[in-house]
Amino acid sequence: MYFLDVILPIPLKQSFTYSVNNDEAAFLKPGMRVAVPFGKAKVYTGIVFQVHAQQPMGYETKSIDHILDEEPVITPLQLKHWEWMAAYYMCSLGEVIKAALPSAFLLESETIIKLTARNNMEEATLSDDEFVLFEALQHQSSLHINDARSILDRKNIVSVIQKLLDKNIIEIEETVYEQYTPKLKRYIKLAPQFTSEESLRELLDTLTRAPKQRDVLMHLFMLNSQTRKPISSASLQKKSKVTASVIKSLTDKGILEEYFIQHDRVEFSGETSIEVKSLNQAQATALSEIEASFQTNDVVLLHGVTSSGKTEIYVRLIEKMIASGKQVLYMLPEIALTTQLINRLQKYFGEKISVYHSRFSVNERVEVWKNVLNNKAKAQVVIGARSSLFLPFRNLGFIIIDEEHEPSFKQYSPAPRYNARDSAIVLANLHKAKLLMGSATPSLESYHNAKSGKFGLVTLMKRFGNVMMPDIELVDIKEKTRKKQMTGHFSDRLLEEMREVLKNGEQVILFQNRRGFSPVVECTTCGISPQCPNCDVSLTYHQHKNQLRCHYCGYHMAMMQSCIACGSETLDTKGFGTEQIETELKTLFPDYKVARMDQDTTKGKHSYAKLIEALENEEINILVGTQMLAKGLDFRNISLVGVMNADNLLNFPDFRAHERSFQLLQQVSGRAGRTQKRGKVLIQTYNPYHQILKQVSVNDYNAMYKEQLEERYNYKYPPFFRTIKIVFKDKNLARVQNASIWFGQALEIQFKENILGPEPPPIGRIKNKFIMNLLVKIPKSQSLEKTKKYIENVQRSFNSVKEFSSVRINIDVDNY
Repeated sequence: MYFLDVILPIPLKQSFTYSVNNDEAAFLKPGMRVAVPFGKAKVYTGIVFQVHAQQPMGYETKSIDHILDEEPVITPLQLKHWEWMAAYYMCSLGEVIKAALPSAFLLESETIIKLTARNNMEEATLSDDEFVLFEALQHQSSLHINDARSILDRKNIVSVIQKLLDKNIIEIEETVYEQYTPKLKRYIKLAPQFTSEESLRELLDTLTRAPKQRDVLMHLFMLNSQTRKPISSASLQKKSKVTASVIKSLTDKGILEEYFIQHDRVEFSGETSIEVKSLNQAQATALSEIEASFQTNDVVLLHGVTSSGKTEIYVRLIEKMIASGKQVLYMLPEIALTTQLINRLQKYFGEKISVYHSRFSVNERVEVWKNVLNNKAKAQVVIGARSSLFLPFRNLGFIIIDEEHEPSFKQYSPAPRYNARDSAIVLANLHKAKLLMGSATPSLESYHNAKSGKFGLVTLMKRFGNVMMPDIELVDIKEKTRKKQMTGHFSDRLLEEMREVLKNGEQVILFQNRRGFSPVVECTTCGISPQCPNCDVSLTYHQHKNQLRCHYCGYHMAMMQSCIACGSETLDTKGFGTEQIETELKTLFPDYKVARMDQDTTKGKHSYAKLIEALENEEINILVGTQMLAKGLDFRNISLVGVMNADNLLNFPDFRAHERSFQLLQQVSGRAGRTQKRGKVLIQTYNPYHQILKQVSVNDYNAMYKEQLEERYNYKYPPFFRTIKIVFKDKNLARVQNASIWFGQALEIQFKENILGPEPPPIGRIKNKFIMNLLVKIPKSQSLEKTKKYIENVQRSFNSVKEFSSVRINIDVDNY
């Protein structure tokens, strides 16, 4: 008798053991998927962890339902990496698997109910709900549990189904659906008996009274003679300008035959046109320094100013790696960036590139997964956002992490709450691969690691083509408001520069880190502003939908005509977002095309690509946007960048607020003047004497680094101390407070003054749950392993306290 340890995609720490027969045991390998029964009536897809002959103690094992793979879909190195992630980020391996695998691999379990064959019951014995279900099953052979829910219009219907089961009226069947379907494309060809010219002519003569059908055949014949490629049904329809029914009737007559070819959803169509650009002196030096540094370091940080041509250096390194037959992973923080970069890299590497991120459909992701697993040529270079880290690389040689300082590399919810940059370093180590991080404004941790010799460090301080760094000017809007030199939210200085730039046919980017029209609507009579019923935030006004929306839980309502509290119609909007800037611009610059780039305008799959393309083709004169704009995009014709208000970045309750503000403002500024003409950046602020703004205006990263490092040292924050944040959530405020105090006191016994909190965050209630935070600071001398073990022990004791059973705990390791 053999047994199988299976990991299920659920947040439980242990693996689960099932029994298998000898043949199954011989066939199964770690990394394969199996469908297994779990609980009373559920089927899950599990991942095989190991096969062994040791019977578990204390319970009887169930047998597996069926095996879903011929070959493992997960490599042993992946499993090793995921085990590290689960241990390091204090979550279960099941949660890592759920995050890592495309959902099509984790098959859905759906309970189906049917009437039993022997059905001799008395209808009078049924309750109303039971009878409704029984009647529904008379009309259709089977019902999903979800269908039953909607028929009875109640959520909890398990009891009703249980009673019908007990009375032996229905039976339950579990089905597992395989979700991935390859994309099949329909092609058309002439039936074999008509392929000779003679038979085709005879056929055309018989079709004199069906001109449309004749047209189709003529076009098919023409297309066949022009190209040897298969002809798709869609293209034939388009060419001959007929409907699908004409082609169908020819197929029904047996004149045409249809056949299907499986198509990859992610295809490259285009020319690999350009030779790799030659590097300038500074880039060539940086490249040779990186290669020299890789001799002694596995990880190198490239600190290159904005527009210094880092991508070209990456291209050279990728080229060498491809030549040696190894796989390359190129990670970016934002999906918006991938669209622009793919176009650039495809011109160099053509079909060798695959793209992997969450905007792709499930089937597209499965295809990339399979291509990488089989080490196919079309997946030699993978470009992707943080989830691309989970792909089944066979032969990984090189990882690039571009814009490594970006907060988007960190996943905050759900578990695993991992940092893709740090996890990639471990992945590179497992594959014995090299890793290059690039950024114009490196994170303090990475720069500190490079300075202290843990990573290699290469700097590139000249912009490509010796273009000068943009001229950054701070505009004091407090002074401008006092002198009445503001038009809406624009200072006279910003308007003057914008007019000048637009007159010269160049483009402008305006940055405002708030979406919507205005963050607060206030009644000027009684001072009340509408709040979200589920969260402790005011509702944001969105003008184009005339709605008030909560940006945390999605709650929305129509904009009111009068105040909810006092009934007066004196409503005023406070603060401003991208939508309001866009509205003002349309009034100020009616002759120019204004566009907006924020979460509301980039919901669709290709919406980023369309916006970026329009900007590149100079169809847009002014682009307003949130921090999406700051992410390494490269536009040739932008000579002015305006920051509408820098203060809401700086005054944020977070120990990284100043570092993040510097990075964001520096990155936004880097979009200006990327060609010969020097760009201009105007930063509007109420406090032009702020230290960070001064450092941004003279592009002084080192001054910011030294100052911030000193503060971090004094107040015991990373990179000198590690941090673990523990978040408590519950619908009852008193309960969540008591729970966090209990947990905090248990930790203080061991860690004393290195426990901060419990404290509510700036927004203390989200989605009707109250939140409390605890922060554990871990000095370098203290073992991280033992600290985590102690926290887990406290959590175990906490879970056994009945009073706290409803309190949810999230643990976030390295919560930055």
